[in-house]
Amino acid sequence: MAHLPVIVGFGGVNPAGRSSGHHGYRRLVADKLSAEHRATTYASLAALMNLDPGTPDEEYINRHTLIRKIESHLFDPDAIGINKSAKLKPGNVPITFKTRANQLPAHLPAGWLVEENGQEVTVTVAAGDLEVYFPDKRTSRVNSAGQLPSGFKPDSLYQARSHPRGLQLTVYGASDAINSLGIPWDTIRSKVPADRISVYASSAMGQLDSNGSGLMLQAPFLGKRVSSKNLALGLAEMTADFVNAYILGSVGCTGANVGACATFLYNLRQGVEDIRSGKYRVSVVGASEAPVTPEVIEGYRTMGALAEDQALNALDGTDGPTDHTRACRPFSDNCGFTLSESSQFVILMDDELALELGANIYGAVGDVFINADGFKKSIPGPGIGNYVTMGKALGVVRSILGEDAVRHHTYVQAHGTGTPQNRVTESHIISTLASEFSIESWPVTAIKAYLGHSLAVASGDQLTVSLGVWQDGLIPGIRTIDHIAEDVHQRHVNFLMQHHEIAPDSMQAVLINAKGFGGNNATAALLSPYVTMDMLKRRHGADALTTHARRNADVAEATAAYNTATTAGDNATIYNFGVGVIQGEELEISDQHIRIPGQPLDIDLTVPNPYDDMV
Repeated sequence: MAHLPVIVGFGGVNPAGRSSGHHGYRRLVADKLSAEHRATTYASLAALMNLDPGTPDEEYINRHTLIRKIESHLFDPDAIGINKSAKLKPGNVPITFKTRANQLPAHLPAGWLVEENGQEVTVTVAAGDLEVYFPDKRTSRVNSAGQLPSGFKPDSLYQARSHPRGLQLTVYGASDAINSLGIPWDTIRSKVPADRISVYASSAMGQLDSNGSGLMLQAPFLGKRVSSKNLALGLAEMTADFVNAYILGSVGCTGANVGACATFLYNLRQGVEDIRSGKYRVSVVGASEAPVTPEVIEGYRTMGALAEDQALNALDGTDGPTDHTRACRPFSDNCGFTLSESSQFVILMDDELALELGANIYGAVGDVFINADGFKKSIPGPGIGNYVTMGKALGVVRSILGEDAVRHHTYVQAHGTGTPQNRVTESHIISTLASEFSIESWPVTAIKAYLGHSLAVASGDQLTVSLGVWQDGLIPGIRTIDHIAEDVHQRHVNFLMQHHEIAPDSMQAVLINAKGFGGNNATAALLSPYVTMDMLKRRHGADALTTHARRNADVAEATAAYNTATTAGDNATIYNFGVGVIQGEELEISDQHIRIPGQPLDIDLTVPNPYDDMV
């Protein structure tokens, strides 16, 4: 019997704001919210942006959230520092210059004559040219990005100690998810042995800013020193490492599954497999990415992947100014995707533990499918693997819920990057499978239109928005577009260009789709909380659900209290630096168990033989 991976907590932050409490989702559909939800959404954003949450300025908040012109707190897109190489040729006399002795290169170029004068030297280039680099500035041709709400400073919420921005987001995002549980982590540890909790999280590109790998690679060319932190903190798996070392103190299974733009779903699949197998009872899954740097933007731009201002103006038939808020236009006439930053985490429990603890139940993961593209010509180009992942995701929904649910009660959270290639290839996949599964008009949305493309975290953004849809009954429409491009496959597909109102319990499942460079394709089948509760009732009985409801009252109250306090501006970021560090000599070890100080339950060393029929 497979255990059901139930989603019991989620949190994070992206350009729409804080994810827990559905605040980030509600920013996308703010104009359709009830007065109460709208007020709390903007109050939450105001607190995040270090504004007065009591009187939030909605117009200001709207201008400083979601996709917008790159703001100078990240870097100045109009004055990006570069070095320009040049060769100075001597005129009638040799080139001569003065400098400090300690600024001379260790290996002098041929033809240099050095005359010492105390701490200063005079250099004469006796023969040949003098190669130099002139400091210069350039203006970015890409000026739009999905950025965290203006004024949000994750490094001010804990002792960041020169952490790369991606890891700062990890600390905030994972803390938000843990706090959203409404269950003290010590309560979970009292029920689950330490080796039956897993953590899977990563970035796709590592930490590439000046506190991570960025400075390590740039330092020799900038005349700077590499920090002892740059290499280690730049590693992609540091996202999971920080959760283990500074947030949970976990000694369970850990890993960083990297699959380009499908990375979050790669990690989710690992957590789902852990829970279903019964080997693990809790899994913390996530991803963080902070790629809005001049170097990363230029790298994607030179591939022709990003929406440049000039191309956006051409689409709009104008010479400017560029409408940066509409930079990402999935499934319409478009010119590239828009980079974004985000951190998203979800917490999974097996169905029995979720009921026992009275956990909040936001839904369940039916399955996650991952397939490669086979032989390829262009390594970043799309291939056939996504047909397989989407088809299998539909197949598992059909097996769990039946034909009618597939045909009438599902929708798609498309990858929807906003590139010409994506609009053709992904729409063909969706249209083809809708036809084969007898879906007449399959609703499709693409939230990158609002948030941009957060690379590793993109499908995590899609997942947390989907949880909000089941709460409020509003599927965000693709409102940055006014038409569907002619080359988009529309047969059997309903691309939602406006917010789509539904009865929350009518949409039984959603497909979260992700397509990554290199042939990294993944699709998750997410089951609604209403379907999940029905499944739990069938397995555990009505009495178990009655008991769960009674226990959940306190849990829901604690979750609401955290939400209220955070919306009011309280900081609950978890960062346990140097807390509870245990040395090997402190362990109590026998041939039957390992006892860790501070852990209520022992780690069992009597491991069953998995091959008992073979020995």
